[in-house]
Amino acid sequence: MQLKRNLAGNYNYLTGIAPYSSGVVADMGYEVRHAQIFGQKPIDEALKIVASFLSNEGRPMQALCAIELRIPEPLSFSGFANFNVQYRNLIEQYDLLLGTDNPIARTNIAPAVGELSYPSMYAFSYTVESDVTVPTFVVAGAGDLRDQSELAPEGIILSGRTDQAAMRSKAATVMRVMHERLLGLGVSWMDVTDINVYATEPLASFLVEVILEPAAPAGRYGIRWHYSHPPIQGLAFEMNVRGVRNSIVLRLS
Repeated sequence: MQLKRNLAGNYNYLTGIAPYSSGVVADMGYEVRHAQIFGQKPIDEALKIVASFLSNEGRPMQALCAIELRIPEPLSFSGFANFNVQYRNLIEQYDLLLGTDNPIARTNIAPAVGELSYPSMYAFSYTVESDVTVPTFVVAGAGDLRDQSELAPEGIILSGRTDQAAMRSKAATVMRVMHERLLGLGVSWMDVTDINVYATEPLASFLVEVILEPAAPAGRYGIRWHYSHPPIQGLAFEMNVRGVRNSIVLRLS
C-alpha cells in the first residue's frame, strides 16, 4: 500500500485494488465528514444526488472520498468482479479516477434483514474546509480473506466454517488489516471514533479480546454491529473504521 495525494479532493488515499482504495485521510485545513443517506436510491442516481449536494456545499465532486454500498445479497466471486467493473465505470463518469487508481474508499455489504430491490448507496464521506486539528479519515471495508487483493475462494480464511473459533480467527485477521491501514494513513486507534462490524454470527465470545481491547482507546466507544453479510459468498466477517468529528443524515425525497 502507498499513500498518495488527491489534490483536487483535498485528501490523501492509501492505494488498494482497481475498484477502491484502502482508505483516505483529509489534508491539513480540511476534514472528512460522514453523511448517511436516509432513503434508498440506485447507485447511479445516488451519485447524482451526491454531486448536487457537494455543489451546494461549495465542494467539487472530487471531494467525495468514501462510499458505503448495500446490495440485496452476497455475490459470487465472478459476480463481485462484474459488479466492481460497473461500479468503477460509474466513478469514471465523474472524472474521479487518478490514472489507474480509484482513490475513493468503499465498504459494500448485504443486509441480512430488510429487503433491498437493487444495489444502493447507504452513506458517503467527503472533505470540507475546516479548522479541525485532529486527523479525520475513513478506512475501507475488509473481509475475512488472507489477502485483500486475492478475491478468490481459496483466499477465504477457514472457508466453510462459522464456529466461534473460526470467527475469532477471521475477526483477528481483519483487525490486523484495519491496524495496517490505519498506520498507512498515518493515524492510530486513538484517532478512531467509529468501529463498524458486519456479520451474522455471534460476536460475544471474542468481542473484547479480539476487537475492543486491541482497538483501545477507541474500544471504549464500543462497536456498531450491522447484522449483515460481507458482499461475497463464503465470507462471514467484515469491518471498517473511521475517525470523524461531524456526521449528518441526508434525507432523500
